[in-house]
Amino acid sequence: MVTLPASGAYLRAIRESARKARASQHVRIDEDAIRALLLSPAFTTTFTRLSKNHGLALPLRFSSPLAELNFLSVLALLNFASGYRTPLHAETGRGAWDNIRALAFALHIESAGDAGELLSAEGMRSIGDGKVAELLRVNVHLERAHETIPGVTVGELGGPLYELVRLITKTLNETGERLIEMGYPDLGTLVVEALKAGGKARKEDDPDAEVDKVLEQIVRAIPGFQDMYDLDGEPVYCFKKALFLIHSVVVRFGSLDPPPFPVPDTSNLPIFSDNVIPSMLVHLGIIDLSTSALQHLFPNARSKEAITALLAAPSESKPQPTTEPPEGPSVTAREGYVLRAAAIDACEVTVKIARKLQVPKDLEWINQLTLPDLDAWLWAGAKDRVDYRRLPRFMERNTVFF
Repeated sequence: MVTLPASGAYLRAIRESARKARASQHVRIDEDAIRALLLSPAFTTTFTRLSKNHGLALPLRFSSPLAELNFLSVLALLNFASGYRTPLHAETGRGAWDNIRALAFALHIESAGDAGELLSAEGMRSIGDGKVAELLRVNVHLERAHETIPGVTVGELGGPLYELVRLITKTLNETGERLIEMGYPDLGTLVVEALKAGGKARKEDDPDAEVDKVLEQIVRAIPGFQDMYDLDGEPVYCFKKALFLIHSVVVRFGSLDPPPFPVPDTSNLPIFSDNVIPSMLVHLGIIDLSTSALQHLFPNARSKEAITALLAAPSESKPQPTTEPPEGPSVTAREGYVLRAAAIDACEVTVKIARKLQVPKDLEWINQLTLPDLDAWLWAGAKDRVDYRRLPRFMERNTVFF
C-alpha cells in the first residue's frame, strides 16, 4: 500500500521516486542524445511556438474567475483516457485529449441549461453512466446474436468505451462525494483554498514551498489526483493531473494584474508524465530501454537513422486529422509507472544539461529552459509533424491518471 509523501515534500518525492524507479529498473538516460536534441533543428526551429501550446484555449464564457477555475479543475481531473485513443478516434474522429475537452465543454454547457449544475459537487456525485456517454457522444452497447432466436441481435453494455465511461463516471462520483464530505460546493473552491494556503507558505529561500503546499492539499483531498504506485516496496509518485492543474492556473490567470487568486511559480514543476512524453523520449533516443525488462516495448526505436530523421527540421507538410499514431504497445500498470518515472527523471536531467550547455548567442534561450516548457514542446511536438505523429505510444487501459 502506497502512502502519500510527507507534508512539505511532495515535489521532492516526485523527483526522488522517479530517479530511484528508473535506476532500479535499469532504464538509462542518454545524455549525448539530450545534447543532440537541444541543438537540433527539430527543437530550435519549433520551440518558441510549441512550448506555449498547452491545449488550454477555451472558447467558453464563464460567470466568474471561480467558475473558470472550477472548469479547469474538472478538466484536469478528467485528463486521462489515453489508453482508449483508438476506439475514441474510430467513434468520434478525435483523440483522447480532444474528447475529454469536448466532454468538459458539454458538462459546462449543460450546466447552464435545465440539467442542473453538473460541475458542482452534487452534480458530479449524482451523474450517471448514461449522461456521461451522451455528453461524450459514444456508443457503449455491443451487439451480439440472440442465444435462441436465429437472425436476431441484442444490444448489451460493454466494450472499451463503456469501460471508459465507467471510469469517468466513477471519478466524477467519487470526487463529488469527497467534496460534499469536506463541505465544498465544487472542486474549484477546494483549489482556491489550496492556492491561498500555498500563498501563505511562500518562502524567499524555498521557491518550491508555495507550489508544494498547493499540490499537497489537492492530492490529499481527492483520490482522482493520487497518481502513485508501489514498485517492489518503493513508492513512485507522478501526480500528473494535479501538476497539470496547477500549471493551468498559471497559464490562464498568471498574466492578469492582479490575478483573482494567488498564482504560484510553476517554472520548476516536474513534467506532467503521461504516455506521450515517455514514448517521445524513447523514440528520440533519450530514454534507453536496452538494458531493462522493457526493451521489448519499442523494438524499432533508437536506430541512428530514425533518430537523425526525427532531429531534422520539420517539413512544411502538416499532419492531417487522420494521421493517427499506430496502436502502440500495451503496458501493465507497473510498466507504465516505470516509463513515466523515467520520463520525469530524463526531463530533469535535460533541463540541467540545457542550463550549462555551450550554445551560440542566438540560442542562449536554451540556457533558460524550464520543465513545463519542455513538457509542452514534447507533448505538442508529438502532434505537430507527420513523422512524429506516426510514432507509436504505449497505452494502458483501466487507469484514471493519464
